[in-house]
Amino acid sequence: MSAKSEHIALLLQRIPERPGVYQHLNAQGEVIYVGKAKNLKRRVSSYFNKDQTSLKTRQLVAHIADIKYVVVESEQDAFLLENNLIKQYQPHYNILLKDGKSYPYICITKEAYPRIFKTRQKDKRGGEYFGPYSFANAADTVLELIHKLYPIRTCNTPVTPEGIERGKYKVCLKYHINKCCGICEQRVPNTLYDEYIQSAKKIIRGDAHEISRQLMERMQALAADMRYEEAEQVKQQYLLVEKFRSKTVVTNTTISDLDVFGYDEQDDQIYISILHVHNGSIVQGRTLECKRKLDESREQLLAYGITALREMLGSTTKEILVPFMPDFVGEDIRINIASSGDRRKLLALAEQNVRQYKADRLKQADKLNPDQRAIRILTELQNLIGLPVLPMTIDAFDNSSIQGTSAVSACVVFKKAKPSKSDYKRFEVKEVVGQDDYATMREVVRRRYQRMIDNGEELPNLIIADGGIGQMHAIREAVVDQLGLHIPIAGLKKDDKHRTQTLMYGFPPLEFGLPVTSETFRLLTAIQDEVHRFAITYHKNKRSKAQIHSELDDIQGVGPTTKQKILKHFGSVKRAGSATLSEWTELLGTKRGSALYEYFQAKITR
Repeated sequence: MSAKSEHIALLLQRIPERPGVYQHLNAQGEVIYVGKAKNLKRRVSSYFNKDQTSLKTRQLVAHIADIKYVVVESEQDAFLLENNLIKQYQPHYNILLKDGKSYPYICITKEAYPRIFKTRQKDKRGGEYFGPYSFANAADTVLELIHKLYPIRTCNTPVTPEGIERGKYKVCLKYHINKCCGICEQRVPNTLYDEYIQSAKKIIRGDAHEISRQLMERMQALAADMRYEEAEQVKQQYLLVEKFRSKTVVTNTTISDLDVFGYDEQDDQIYISILHVHNGSIVQGRTLECKRKLDESREQLLAYGITALREMLGSTTKEILVPFMPDFVGEDIRINIASSGDRRKLLALAEQNVRQYKADRLKQADKLNPDQRAIRILTELQNLIGLPVLPMTIDAFDNSSIQGTSAVSACVVFKKAKPSKSDYKRFEVKEVVGQDDYATMREVVRRRYQRMIDNGEELPNLIIADGGIGQMHAIREAVVDQLGLHIPIAGLKKDDKHRTQTLMYGFPPLEFGLPVTSETFRLLTAIQDEVHRFAITYHKNKRSKAQIHSELDDIQGVGPTTKQKILKHFGSVKRAGSATLSEWTELLGTKRGSALYEYFQAKITR
C-alpha cells in the first residue's frame, strides 16, 4: 500500500458518523472538492470503498491526497457551510454557477431631481437600482407606464436647486407637449415632484395595486365634489394602471411574496431560473447556468441554484415554488410544487423562461460553431438507439411506382445533419419485373454500395429505410448477406397520414418513440420528407416521358423537330398514317416524305 493510501485509510477510520462538511485536497494542498453529508464517515468512505462508475468521479478520487472535515449540528448548518466554502475556494470539481447574460435594471438617480431610466450597468453611488428584469421589454413596459402617469424629467442636464434659483435652465419641448413637469424652471413644487418619484417606486416594486386603489379613491372624491374634468384625468391614469396590471402574469394580490424556480438541462449544462413575485406581480427575474462536474443529481443542482439566485436578488421570501423537490434549501423556507391555480401558472412561466434561455444560449453557440448543433443532434440520435459510431453520414432510401410501372428508387445523403445534394442518387430498376418493393430495395441498395466499394468511397454510418420492417430486412439482405458489410440500419414507421411516428432499429427491430419537439425528430422528419420528395420527383419525370412517347420516336431519321412538325400538321399519328404521298412530300420534302409514306403504307398492308 502506498503512503497516500495509508494516509487516506487512517483518515477514514477517524472520521465520525456525524453531519458535516468535507474537503478533498490534492497533493499541492489545494481544495478540489467540497461536499456535505448527513453521515460524514459513510459519505467520504464511499469514494474509496466501491468502484466509481463515473469517469469524472474516478478522476477526482485519483487526485485526492488529503481530507479535511468540519462537524456541524444540523443539515441546515452543513448546507450553509458548504455553500460558503465553495464560494471561498471555487474547487475544480464543484459546480460553478455563473450568470449567463447581463440583465436590465431600472435606475432612480440620487440627484436633487431624480431621473428614472433603464440600464445594464450598476453603480450604486449614482442611484437606486431595481431588477433585474429577465423578460423582453419588461423594464420598458414599467417605464412606459411611469412616464405616462408622471411627468418626470428625462434630460441629462444636472439640474440643481441653486441653478433653478439663478434661472440657469429653460424648459424644453417635452414640457410643451406635456411630457415633463418643467421642474428645471420650478413649474411645479418640489413636494409634488417627490410624490411622482415615490409613486414611481411603488410601481417598480410591484405595488401597482396600491396605486390603483389610491387613484380610484381620488377619482371618486373629485366626482363627489363635481370636479368632473379633474376626475376624468384621474380616471385615465387609473385605466393606464389597470391596463398595466392586466399584462402581468398574476394579478391575485393574495400571492404576496415568493420565489418561483425553473430547471432545465442539456447534457451536462444546467440552467436554473428565478422569478421573484411581490404583491402578485413579477418584479425580478434571473437565470444561471452551470456545468455538472461529477454525478450531482438534479435535486442537488437545483438546491445550489436556489441558494445562489436568492442571494443575488437579496430575496428573503419564506415560500418558494419548484418543479421538483430540491436536495435541501434551508429549514425556514416553505417549499411547494404547485399543481393548479395562479401558482401553477407562475411555475409554468418559470419553466418556459428557463427553456427559452436554454434555446437562446444553444442558438448563440450554434452561430459561433455551426458544427456544434449537428454534433449535438447526432449524439442524441446515437445515444437514443445505441449506434456504435456518430452517424455523420446518413443514407436514406425510398421506392416509387404506380402499379409496377416506371419503378424507380432514390437515395438521399445527409452529412453532419444537412442534405448533401451532390451525393444524391437515382436508380432505374433493371432486374425486378413487376411490383416487388422488397426486391427493388435489395437491388438498388446492392448496386449503390457495390459501386462505392469498387470506387473506394467512404460508406455511410447509418442507413435509413423510409418504410417498415420489410424494407429494413431487404436492406439487411443486400448489405450484410450479399455484400458482407456491417452498416447500422434503421427504419421510419409512419402513421396513417404518412408522418414520422417512431424510429425502428435492430434485428428484431425495437421501436423508439420521439418527442415531436426534439431536434432528432425534426432531423428524421426532414430526411423522410427529402427522400420521399426526391423519389417522387424522379418517378413523375420518368412517367411523364413515358406518357409523351409516340410511335414516331421509334422511326429512324425522325428527331424531335421533325416529330413536332408532323404532329402539328396532322394532329395525331393516326391521321399522319392515312396521309397521301403528296401531303408527306409537301411537308417534309421528296426524300423524307416518301420514306415516311412508305413506312405507314407497309403497316397497312401487314
